Amino acid sequence: MSIPQSGGGPIEHHDQLAELLAKGCKPKEDWRIGTEHEKFGYCQDTHKPLPYDGERSIRAVLEGLQHRFAWDPVHEEGNIIGLTKDGANVSLEPGGALELSGAPLETVHQTCDEVNTHLAEVRSVADEIGVKFIGLGAAPEWSHEEMPLMPKGRYKLMDAYMNSVGTMGTAMMRRTCTVQVNLDFASEADMVQKLRVSLALQPVANALFGNSPFFEGKVNGMKSWRGNIWNNLDDDRTGMLPFVFEDGFGFEAWVQWVLDVPMYFVYRDGKYIDALGMSFRDFLKGELPALPGEKPLLSDWADHLTTVFPEARIKQFIEMRGADGGPWRKLCALPALWVGLTYDQGALDAAWDLCKDWTAEKREALRVGAFTDGLDAQVDGIKMHDLAREVVGIAHQGLAARAKPGAGGMIADETHFLNALHETVESGQTMADELLEKYHGEWNGDLSQIYDEYSY
Repeated sequence: MSIPQSGGGPIEHHDQLAELLAKGCKPKEDWRIGTEHEKFGYCQDTHKPLPYDGERSIRAVLEGLQHRFAWDPVHEEGNIIGLTKDGANVSLEPGGALELSGAPLETVHQTCDEVNTHLAEVRSVADEIGVKFIGLGAAPEWSHEEMPLMPKGRYKLMDAYMNSVGTMGTAMMRRTCTVQVNLDFASEADMVQKLRVSLALQPVANALFGNSPFFEGKVNGMKSWRGNIWNNLDDDRTGMLPFVFEDGFGFEAWVQWVLDVPMYFVYRDGKYIDALGMSFRDFLKGELPALPGEKPLLSDWADHLTTVFPEARIKQFIEMRGADGGPWRKLCALPALWVGLTYDQGALDAAWDLCKDWTAEKREALRVGAFTDGLDAQVDGIKMHDLAREVVGIAHQGLAARAKPGAGGMIADETHFLNALHETVESGQTMADELLEKYHGEWNGDLSQIYDEYSY
């Protein structure tokens, strides 16, 4: 999850709210790729999740990365809660999952190299202390009580609030992992087209990357339990956002929606002040109960923008949020998919042609079908498997048109990063299908075998 935002003085007029988003507009030559992925840590011998403190712990992993690989530590109230280096950061999810938020890079080649370097660093530290990490969309066995809440003020507030607004908020916080990519836009019009395509096609990403068929040690009946969790979390700040597809949508319409999302907190002097359920509109008028008489800073608005969790969201870039966390070989496929779909205009237009006539009801039904049935979903005559094949094909064409070489020019473009998805489409078997086949077959119902076979 996001770290506290910084920079910017007082908000003096309403236009500044949309202007902050519009500052993300940049020419195509300056577009970058920022890959994020989360993974669960556990003790190798017991298969139990890592505590924050101790010989085998989240703190030990962070401090090992800090000292061995020259990361700079980030502290909150005396606790190490993250690391930064060269535009990237390593942070903690509420239940202790470790997240890499990669630096903004020019090509999928570079972002994949970054992912590989990070996982190699984590493994070298973890192996020495008997710790492993695994990429799944949801914790396969662990209960809520087994997942420690990390010592971050933001998480303490969110944890207390989640159960009051939905049924699965704390499960999202402690027991889910994702892989996502952050991408740029050139203008407001470009943002609108990209966000509409991103939202409409997130179900395809969820189906392709579905990787959470187990929860609390049992088969849960869905291909992406993580997707189901997000569907039952907090209606005020999640979902497919039908208003994005209405005429006239732009930065200001996003502002109006976010202003109506209840607040979580205000960050002041290194501490999180409880503003749960309060209104940012009241804050703009100096009437926030948590800080009476005080008006917000632009950094407060930037913080509030990080507390909305739709399937795709905008800040000064667009975040693609629909995919489950997964194995090493699929982590580079997610940025490749979305770069291919959105960073070439021909591909973007083709992707929009696929979904531009869908109703809000169809988009929502595809979302539910994706996390329930994966590639086997069918909605109003649309077969998810056929749709996924077409989407991956468009992404392939987009990457070929970008023609960004790698390996010193020995690799012509970025299309090979889609190989894992081509295999999924051709076989019809997602990670969830593979895991279920093993569980009902060679594992003979012994879910503990998932750790040895699928850890990084």
